[in-house]
Amino acid sequence: MKKFVFILAAGTLALSACTELGKVAGDLGKQVGTLPGAPLTSTEIVNGLKAALQQGTNKSTGSASQVNGFLNNPLIRIPFPPSVQRVKDAVVKVPGGPGLINDFEETMNHAAEEASKEAAPIFINAITSMTITDGLNILRGTDTAATNYLRTKTTGDLTTKFRPVVNRATQKVQLTKYWTPVVNAYNKIPFTQPVNPDLDGYITGQAIGGLFKLIGNEEKNIRTNPVARTSDILKKVFGSPENPHNK
Repeated sequence: MKKFVFILAAGTLALSACTELGKVAGDLGKQVGTLPGAPLTSTEIVNGLKAALQQGTNKSTGSASQVNGFLNNPLIRIPFPPSVQRVKDAVVKVPGGPGLINDFEETMNHAAEEASKEAAPIFINAITSMTITDGLNILRGTDTAATNYLRTKTTGDLTTKFRPVVNRATQKVQLTKYWTPVVNAYNKIPFTQPVNPDLDGYITGQAIGGLFKLIGNEEKNIRTNPVARTSDILKKVFGSPENPHNK
């Protein structure tokens, strides 16, 4: 009888111990699931990438759309159209030519600045349509992988939507007013051929390219600088081991 009681007591203690161990294991499991190093879900990855691009586009369009935002930033300043570089080379040699060129280049950059005021919603609409398909590869990619993905997926649509904005901007800053004197000065030079570049197309491409440069810089900053991660999702996603800079 004593032997039976002893076995029963031992079994009870073992069962109690297993229950406690199970509870501890469960608690540890819950804690591990909330650790910063816990595996990221596909949803978290995509949300983090979207947040990074939204932060980048907001900052970039805000900076570019300021007065002289393009003009005084060497990274995105729009130069005289290379396709008609011969016009610039010829006009700068005539009296008053350098001033005409300078006025035209300034106005061109102001047109891009004006257009950038309406760029943010266009970028945001494109960002929100991102799927999870390439999410992990983008996170593990280069410093500007998300920006490059956005550029590849949206440049065509952005150009279509952005060009009318640039057209309105060039009219607002009276770009033709500054281009016409340049062309007239050029056409007065003997043996020159008339030029008629697509200025709206050129400015559109340069403006979009400039914005992507700024967005790319913002993405790189978020990937490499913890201080730039201004939200919980950015801290979790870009602070994870999936970010190459954390390895």
